Amino acid sequence: MGKLLSLRHWKNTFALIFRVLKSRDVLLRDKLLFAIPVLLYWIMPDFLPFIPVDDIAVTMIISEWFAQRMAKKYNIK
Repeated sequence: MGKLLSLRHWKNTFALIFRVLKSRDVLLRDKLLFAIPVLLYWIMPDFLPFIPVDDIAVTMIISEWFAQRMAKKYNIK
């Protein structure tokens, strides 16, 4: 739990995501696997206001999952 509250952890996670998104080795399909759900969720709460999860919380959860998955799949450090 302490790791998830660490600013250093999130700085490293978002830096890894940036490296993955600009890498030419990562397939466009894998990049869209991250971008489309995040963008949809940022738009959807306007149409579904009864979902009790904040936009940034969903973005952070998906970011953590995406960063770990892509780092293992493409051996990005």
